[in-house]
This record gives sequence, structure tokens and C-alpha cells, in this order.
Amino acid sequence: MSDVCQRLAGDGTLTVMAASMYIVVEGEDPGFNIFVNGRALARYESAVERLALELEVKPLLEFFSADESSMALLIEEGAGNPELLKKLPPTQWYSAEDGLHTVEVLAQSLADDPQQLGTEGPAVLAELREYEIVLRKTAERGLRWHLAVSWR
Repeated sequence: MSDVCQRLAGDGTLTVMAASMYIVVEGEDPGFNIFVNGRALARYESAVERLALELEVKPLLEFFSADESSMALLIEEGAGNPELLKKLPPTQWYSAEDGLHTVEVLAQSLADDPQQLGTEGPAVLAELREYEIVLRKTAERGLRWHLAVSWR
């Protein structure tokens, strides 16, 4: 996944969109703030996936699921086809503990050696720490989660 996508605006001009990988927690309101930035993680997703495989943990994108609300947001942002909403598979939910394990292992590895991802290692580590907080609260409440992607 690239951090920047290009698309044609309604007037035919080219616009640039930045991707963000964010957490969706099951239910209407989990009772805590679930905001995570996710732009550095999206920008370096391939490198983070390689690192996860080296560390023998599940890559973050394996926790991805497209739900109706996130797909509607993508379509509203101009990054998707409205016909896809009719063909969506059921939303997949994942154990917060499983996601937390992946995030903790990745974060520890980057804390030990932030330059594994070059100059952006500290930014990716900061976002992994945000994920840790949200996934820990999600686990404490016995909720499930999935990863979603947004382009702006």
C-alpha cells in the first residue's frame, strides 16, 4: 500500500490522497477514544509487514476487514466504487489480544532498533504505541476489532 494515491477529481484535475490505517472496535461506542493516526503505518506497510514476518507475528493487514461504514467513507472520499457495497463479505472481527501481540512485538523491535525502517522508524513506533493503547483497552473490555483504511 502506498501512502499517497492519485485520482481524478470531478473537474478532471489530479488530486493526491494520503492513506491511513485505523482501528475499528466492535459496537456503537466502546467507551474510550479509538483514534489512531495510522499514516506512517500505511506509508510503510510493506516494510512493517516484512518485519512482522521476520518476527514471526501476524502482519497488521491480516487484521483488515472492510465493513459497510468504512467502505461508505471510502466511497464518499472518492476512493471506491459504490457497487462494492452490494458485494461486501460479512465484516471480520479479530481478538484484541491477537492484535495486541502483533503490535507489542513490532513496537519492541522498533524500540530496540528504530532505524530498521530508516528515518521513519520513530514515527511508525509512535503509531504502534497508539495502537497498543487502543488494543489494550479493547482487550480489557472483551471487545473485538479490525483494521480499516482511509484515503484523504
